[in-house]
Amino acid sequence: MSSMIEVKHVEKSFGHLKVINDCSFDIEKGSITGMIGPNGAGKSTIFNIIAGTIPLDSGQILLDGEDVSSLTANQLFNQGLLRTFQIAHEFSQMTALENLMMVPPNQLGENIFNTWLKPKQVMAQELEVRQKAQEVIQYIGLDHVKNELAGNLSGGQKKLLELGRTMMTDAKVVLLDEVAAGVNRTLLKDLTDNILRMNRELGITFLVIEHDMDMIAKLCDPVIVLAQGSVMVEGAIEDIRNNQKVVEAYFGNDAA
Repeated sequence: MSSMIEVKHVEKSFGHLKVINDCSFDIEKGSITGMIGPNGAGKSTIFNIIAGTIPLDSGQILLDGEDVSSLTANQLFNQGLLRTFQIAHEFSQMTALENLMMVPPNQLGENIFNTWLKPKQVMAQELEVRQKAQEVIQYIGLDHVKNELAGNLSGGQKKLLELGRTMMTDAKVVLLDEVAAGVNRTLLKDLTDNILRMNRELGITFLVIEHDMDMIAKLCDPVIVLAQGSVMVEGAIEDIRNNQKVVEAYFGNDAA
């Protein structure tokens, strides 16, 4: 297997506080890689650096072999790297189906002049996008609420919708931020099953930051443990759970 993402000697400080310290790891193509660590370990910071939300101070990020260290989130989106958020970011006054239709970039209808000069092309493209959205919303199991305002969906349904939005593009890799947060157990199973299907059937690579260890155990191999801004250990979840250094990092030196 080759690497989809390579994080090389990345460092990041905020003022005098160094949050990421010589951090290096690879995300293999086709994997579902988990990232865990105690509070303050730097998980969110390295996640946001990879996603292009905040700049790194030094080091390098490669996406599918290409240096993307200086690219913004919008530029990374066009390169096939997408992310979800711990709190879903839906267009609350649009339907679930319309939320999906908003995702594909560079739609002809976004330019008002095209609606006058190229109405047939605009309509044809919109039909294609709608058909794709119909397929995606059925795939993720939200067809029954496709005409419901997204703001009225439950927390779990909004997370599913965010996952569906990643399918409206040619995503190579998806970063999942606390996808289990605020989701009931039934919809959490739907989320987990959809991630596994997208990985298996569509070949999408995932990096998952998550506190729900049962979800990490079901989804992720390998698992990266971050502590004090760098990688402590990496491996299968069974080995991680039995690693004394990991136990101490989470619970202190007095942990049994």
